Amino acid sequence: MTDQLEPMPEDWRRALAIVAHPDDLEYGCASAVAVWTAAGREVTYVLATRGEAGIDTMEPAKAGPVREREQRASAAVAGVTEVEFLDHQDGVIEYGVAMRRDMAAAIRRHRPELVITLNYDDTWAGGTHWNTPDHRAVGRAVMDAVADAGNRWIFPDTEAEPWNGVRYIAVAGSDSPTHAVDVTTGLERGVRSLLEHRAYIEALTGEDPETYVRTFVEGIARDQAVRFGGRPAVTFRLFSR
Repeated sequence: MTDQLEPMPEDWRRALAIVAHPDDLEYGCASAVAVWTAAGREVTYVLATRGEAGIDTMEPAKAGPVREREQRASAAVAGVTEVEFLDHQDGVIEYGVAMRRDMAAAIRRHRPELVITLNYDDTWAGGTHWNTPDHRAVGRAVMDAVADAGNRWIFPDTEAEPWNGVRYIAVAGSDSPTHAVDVTTGLERGVRSLLEHRAYIEALTGEDPETYVRTFVEGIARDQAVRFGGRPAVTFRLFSR
């Protein structure tokens, strides 16, 4: 039998999602975010870059503003009103103290109980696809920054006071998930959220954008249903603190 996933905990009100690029959350977990915001929970997005190196047919100086606009529109579809960009350079992010500091500062500013990030393992899809350096660097920095944010002697010069209130860290897109969210009511908004990244998608594939997006988002949710009582699901690897 396939191991069944546990429901995500619900004893939280504020979440902070920190990822590398515009579209990372839409490919990963926007349907779950839509479910949470519809239930009255607060979710904020922080992106390390503006995704300016993500469109082969558009130079970075033009792509960055386009992708920022698309990300803000995409977030709004999922019920997220606050989106921050940290302006690291797309494609060449390095894990290190500077990145940890930026992530810890974001956690201190927003004071979440749940922190969300993206798969930071070396590979995706059961080891069949190599993960990007940006995903690996940002995800690992986020994991470390949760503890950094609560220690007043680490990065004492951030504007906000230390925050030790993070109870959970949820990693989307993990090959070893432990928990899931029933996205029956959020799936359509998840589709529309990803579709807002139209310039990116049109450069990525010759397929009709809506067909491409719907196939991807709905397909993954259906694939995960077998591990979650037959319900369409977005999965996470959950770490408790």
